[in-house]
This record gives sequence, structure tokens and C-alpha cells, in this order.
Amino acid sequence: MIQVGERAPDFVGVTGEGKRLALGDFRGKQPVVLYFYPKDNTRVCTKEACGFRDQAGEIATAGGVVIGVNMDTPEAHQRFSAGHGLGFPLISDRDATICKAYGVARLGGWLPPKRVTFVIDRGGVVRRVITGELRADTHVDGALEALRELGSA
Repeated sequence: MIQVGERAPDFVGVTGEGKRLALGDFRGKQPVVLYFYPKDNTRVCTKEACGFRDQAGEIATAGGVVIGVNMDTPEAHQRFSAGHGLGFPLISDRDATICKAYGVARLGGWLPPKRVTFVIDRGGVVRRVITGELRADTHVDGALEALRELGSA
């Protein structure tokens, strides 16, 4: 798994809206909260996504942007996002390329990814890694805390 202080692997993915999105799009502009989660429309994953949605104002005030990633289809992401009014991009990583690059793939990408959140600074360096499969709130709270620390540094 990618660790604090390492450069975040760049990637290009497709969002639920069918748009291309690259981590490099944000380099030099704003920090990124990149969160990996197992599956759309499951209890803990929905709680986590809605937690990021509910803190969108605070995250924006801290200068950050949220991007979710898992192996579901773009269509599934679009339905999940629309159904919960998420307002941030969800990337479809069907072949687990991004999951593998970040070290969160399970069984070589045959199973959904681990629940891990990376807070990446403007320069593309990982500043915080948040783990834990069942405590979705720790990911949201930890990401917001890390963004605030980046803003005051």
C-alpha cells in the first residue's frame, strides 16, 4: 500500500458521467481526498459516501476535492451518485489498475478493493492514509482533519 510521504500514482479513469478524470488534473491546484471503497449501494459504503457528501462544504473550505474509486461500472456509479446526491466524481476501475497501483486491490483485483482513503497534497504527495473497513466516519473525519492541517501548514 502507498504510504505517507510517497508520491501518489497518477491515473486516468472514467467517471459515472462518462468523463475522463486524471489525478494530474489537480496537481498544483488543490489537495485530493482519494477514497477507495468496496461496492456501491452497500450499507457502510453508502454511509461513507454520504458522509463525504455531508461534509462537502467543509472539504471545499479546506481546499479539497473528493474522488471515490471502486470496480463498479460507470453506470452503477451514476445511479449511486444520483440516488444519494453525492456531487463528487466516482471512478470506475473495472480492471483494478488504480486499486493495484495504490495497493488496495484484494486477490489481485478479483475482489472489491479495501476501504482506504488517501489525502494527497497539491504536489501529489500522500499526506495521510486512513484505513478501516467498518468505520466509515473515521475516513471522512480523518480526511477533513488532514485537509485542515495542509491548509495551516
